Amino acid sequence: MGDTSILAPSVQELAKQGIQKVPEQYLQPNQDPVLVSNTTSLTQLPIINFDKLLCEDDGEFEKLDQACKEWGFFQLINHGVEPSLIESVKIGVQQFFNLPMEEKKKFWQTEEELQGFGQVYVSLEEQKLRWGDMFYVKTFPLHIRLPHLLPCMPQPFRDNLENYSLELKKLCFTVIKFMTKALKIHEPSELLDFFEEGDQSIRMNYYPPCPQPDQVIGLNPHSDASALTILLQVNEMQGLQIKKDGLWVPINPLPDAFVVNVGDLLEIMTNGIYRSIEHRATTNSEKERISVAAFHNIQMGRDLGPARSLVTPESPAMYKTITLEEYVEGYLASKIKGKSYLDVVRLKKEILE
Repeated sequence: MGDTSILAPSVQELAKQGIQKVPEQYLQPNQDPVLVSNTTSLTQLPIINFDKLLCEDDGEFEKLDQACKEWGFFQLINHGVEPSLIESVKIGVQQFFNLPMEEKKKFWQTEEELQGFGQVYVSLEEQKLRWGDMFYVKTFPLHIRLPHLLPCMPQPFRDNLENYSLELKKLCFTVIKFMTKALKIHEPSELLDFFEEGDQSIRMNYYPPCPQPDQVIGLNPHSDASALTILLQVNEMQGLQIKKDGLWVPINPLPDAFVVNVGDLLEIMTNGIYRSIEHRATTNSEKERISVAAFHNIQMGRDLGPARSLVTPESPAMYKTITLEEYVEGYLASKIKGKSYLDVVRLKKEILE
């Protein structure tokens, strides 16, 4: 069946009906509780200042290195993407989700195609649905774009999204360059080469308010299968939580920052030095939460494995080297929840005599 998905109804439409009780197929009540105290230093995600990295500030490179090792997530401020562009993308996303259903139907997912409006990957085995709608579109390389999606989106949102995706692609390259420096890799293009013709996809998420928020999940616990994710929070609702030291920690996004996280591919490429961390999206009973995630991947056809300079006698390779295609096929076939697909490509430690 490959990566076909079952089609799910719109949660946004369901929420509009003012239901008091969540339908059975959305009930997923046994979620781990969140870390209650917001006062702990835990809830302060590391904040990285892009300007300081551009100015070669050693202290900031050290902070970036620690953030990727200990959290796998950070908030990026002064990132240089035009505030007016970000503002128009936010407005466009909200209007796009509020299009009438007849309009949205033109963009709906099909059983063969995960792109479009719908739900994040629903396999027949699960049968439980998430409390959230999404619109997913592949943006780069240009030849993988579907003619009925981006080109048919309403203006000015289409142009704004085009510009935004290009800006984020450039930002991803720069962040990878900074990470190369933070890792003290001497060959500056060692990681970057992987991204040259890499792909980018954008997923807009809409989590409507829910009458029983503790009984549902917006997005199940998972780590990103991509290399680098750059998340824009469209409105001020909290919902992103990450797993830190075995506890779920709520993240308060800063108004003008991106939340950036390491994905599985980058964990492999950095030989496990930078960590791809499990996270989830929760819902609330008051207000919808909207976010836009841009996922960046390495180029198809490349061998995926630890960067050569990060494999030494003291730190041997922790992961197998396989082609990206093999990795993606295995990932889709495994349907494994949470973090565990990385375990499939992790080299087992030899038992020392």
